Amino acid sequence: MSQREPIIAIDGPAGSGKSTASRLVAEKLDYLYLDTGAMYRALTWKAIRENSDLTNEKNLVELAKKTTIKLTKDRKVFVDGTDVTVPIRDPELTKRVYYIARVPGVRECMVALQREIGKAGGVVVEGRDITTVVFPDAKTKIYLDASVAERVGRRHKELKDRGYSAEVDEVEKELHSRDEEDRGRKIAPLRIAKNAVVIDTTHMDIDRVVETILDHVKHPKARNE
Repeated sequence: MSQREPIIAIDGPAGSGKSTASRLVAEKLDYLYLDTGAMYRALTWKAIRENSDLTNEKNLVELAKKTTIKLTKDRKVFVDGTDVTVPIRDPELTKRVYYIARVPGVRECMVALQREIGKAGGVVVEGRDITTVVFPDAKTKIYLDASVAERVGRRHKELKDRGYSAEVDEVEKELHSRDEEDRGRKIAPLRIAKNAVVIDTTHMDIDRVVETILDHVKHPKARNE
């Protein structure tokens, strides 16, 4: 029996470059790119579509249990068979993901699905609790970070490229809010795993970030302890 391909787990705050880097690493290795944030966005999309009360945790858990979320190798996201790849990136939806992600029962459903997908290996998984909660035993654990100014600039450019209008100060305010939510939540907060490789991407272009991650995949080095 051939050895199972490894799981590459990547965490980091918004704007650190983890989504783009993870996608490109997956492409180079011919792995599945598992964007866990897209899964929470997908459930948020359904909750909004069904006019669900985002403060009613019990109903949100029931919604998660009866929802089918699928991510494909060509980076499409489906909710109960509907392609939601584009609408889940709407900035207004982004502001509401917090209500979904903070619910323990919802996270349990999502983590179970993420682990099921990762069973076969050959997956690049990115999010905010991947190295600490979802796949704490992953062979490669990476934490990407960047300065606040750099992350704000990247997020602002991303929104403009997608056709959304946003002022830099608005983007900075949103990013600070997301950082506080991610690091301050009681369930699976964003933090650096003790044995994760920390990569500061502030002064790195995306190609260099990808090269650095691949180097750690092929030649594991000393990690953060």
